Amino acid sequence: MNNVYTTCHSSEYDIRLAMEEASRCLLCYDAPCSKACPAETKPDQFIRAIRFRNFKGAAEIIREANVCGGSCAVVCPAGKLCEGACLRKEIDKPIEIRKLQQFAVRQEMNHGMQILTNLSATKKAKVACIGSGPASLACAAKLAQSGYTVEIFEANAKAGGMLSYGIPPARLSQEIVDWDIKTVTNLGVKIHLNTRVGTDVSFTELESKFAAVFVGCGLWQGRDIGLAGVELEGVIDAVDFLVAARASLGAGVQVAKNVVIIGAGDTGMDCAATAKLLGAENVTVVCNQEEIPAYHEELEYVQRMGITVVTKYQPQRVIGTNIAEGVFSTHQDGYSELKLKAEQVILAVGQIKREDGLPAVVAANGKVFAAGDVVNGGSTVVEAVKQGKLTAATIIEFLAKGE
Repeated sequence: MNNVYTTCHSSEYDIRLAMEEASRCLLCYDAPCSKACPAETKPDQFIRAIRFRNFKGAAEIIREANVCGGSCAVVCPAGKLCEGACLRKEIDKPIEIRKLQQFAVRQEMNHGMQILTNLSATKKAKVACIGSGPASLACAAKLAQSGYTVEIFEANAKAGGMLSYGIPPARLSQEIVDWDIKTVTNLGVKIHLNTRVGTDVSFTELESKFAAVFVGCGLWQGRDIGLAGVELEGVIDAVDFLVAARASLGAGVQVAKNVVIIGAGDTGMDCAATAKLLGAENVTVVCNQEEIPAYHEELEYVQRMGITVVTKYQPQRVIGTNIAEGVFSTHQDGYSELKLKAEQVILAVGQIKREDGLPAVVAANGKVFAAGDVVNGGSTVVEAVKQGKLTAATIIEFLAKGE
């Protein structure tokens, strides 16, 4: 079961295919693909490098712009961003930029390239980052490259935030996440694992020890949508389900015969695919919208697995006495009803920040900064990288005033 569970559904390019695909690039002068990348990963430049067999150069371009370039190459909604902006689509189809980025990162990994190397701190100021998700990793890397000592405090046993805990291995392998993290630690950034701010170390202690504090702790608590019956046994929040499944790679995680996912975003699709791969016979995704919010590739993936996606139905209650037995939903037409059997119900309706007081501190303290999902309410990995980089620039400007 574990081998099936950890199989990625994205095929990789070999050298021949990568160079052939790169040769399709029109080498646009204004590079709309690069303009469309929030993290400024510069696809026009790394595609050109691949085209001329300069694979190390391609990896350098990606990594210097985006320390989470490996993870972004897998989970980024390229169809809405760089590939969506590609002018080649006016001729036949867009350049498969995401696969080319995956190829360049795989070359980097296979050959053990050390793109970003350890730097000696040249500035006296030290910065703390709370959380080790993509926003914190991007922020920490930029600060380290600017000569600052950076320490990351992570509550979990593994770094990476939602990259390590919220995205199933079938979609994003831990090997790639770990390589991205290693890129950051290679810069001299220290990560304290199993260290929860507020419990293992106080926020006041961080304020006194560090010249600036970055909060990038993400969203880990499920949103309450007022659905009746959520207290029943068998009902679980999406993040809790994915964390449990990923932490054990499927070993010991029980899924029911019939599973209903409420919510059809990327997280909902991740839950659906994970439940199916772990042995659920019948998996149904229920969405109250007409348009599926999930990225189309993820929707196609779950549909190929035989997972049913139902739209325009609003879940009203989880049926059952003590244990979940099903989900009752009503259609937008005000007449049609849907009753689905389900011994397990997964709530994928969005996350909110945990009530740990950290976000409130940001507004009250000039030396505390925040970015990522904890600020924007939940977005893409590449957007978190962008915000982490921008916030690092703000922190550098702030610290420069005190030097």
